[in-house]
Parts: sequence; C-alpha cells; structure tokens
Amino acid sequence: MNVTASAISLNVADVAASAGFARRHFGFVPDMEVEGVMSSLAREDVGFNLIFLRTGLETFKPGRIAGHAGEGLLVVFVVDGIDAEYERLRAEGVPVVTPIETEPWGERYFQVEDPNGVIFQLVQWVTEPGA
Repeated sequence: MNVTASAISLNVADVAASAGFARRHFGFVPDMEVEGVMSSLAREDVGFNLIFLRTGLETFKPGRIAGHAGEGLLVVFVVDGIDAEYERLRAEGVPVVTPIETEPWGERYFQVEDPNGVIFQLVQWVTEPGA
C-alpha cells in the first residue's frame, strides 16, 4: 500500500462554523470547499486534511453512521508551549471544556470545543511517554 494523503472527516450541522473555527484558531487553510456542504482544510505541518461534511448527506456511506461525528472523538494536536496555547485560546474566547492538567504519565493537555461540539485536544509531553 502506498498512502499518498490522509484526512479526518467529521459530520457537522454547520460546515462553515467548524471550518471557520479551525481556520481562526488553528491556522488551517481551505483546500477545497463546496459552500454549505463540505470544507477540506489543510496545514502543511499537520499531515492530514481536516474535512467537515454537512450532516445528513445522501452520498455519505455507510448511511448507518451518517450522524454527528463528534461522539467519542478527539481531534488531537501535539504542540510545544502548551501553556501559551491555552492562554491564547482562552483570550480568543474559545470554549474550554477541560482546563489544562497534567496526567501522571507526563501528558499535559486541555480540550476546547468548536461550535458543532467537535472536541480539539492540545497536548504537550512534559516527560517522555512511558517514562
């Protein structure tokens, strides 16, 4: 297998709201868009496209999973300067759903929520995983 690209695709009620959130707060740029239907966003340093699809599209397969994609899903970015990112997003008025904390295994993280309920988690390892 030769993988040439990767993406995560999320079903949301308001494509423009989630796409705007990712552009404004995480620096994604439009790669391809169909107004009100889908938005594919990219960042060179992320390694995948972030795609938002309008919930209920008839073309979504398999139909049994065509509902809201946010249940049990985290979009995670490993970053440097986690505390600065936390303060930046709070200052921008982004809803924080899990304040910054550090797990016993060295993962320092926090979670924010976009207008459609998609949870983004930012992480910085303050000790090596498994240490």
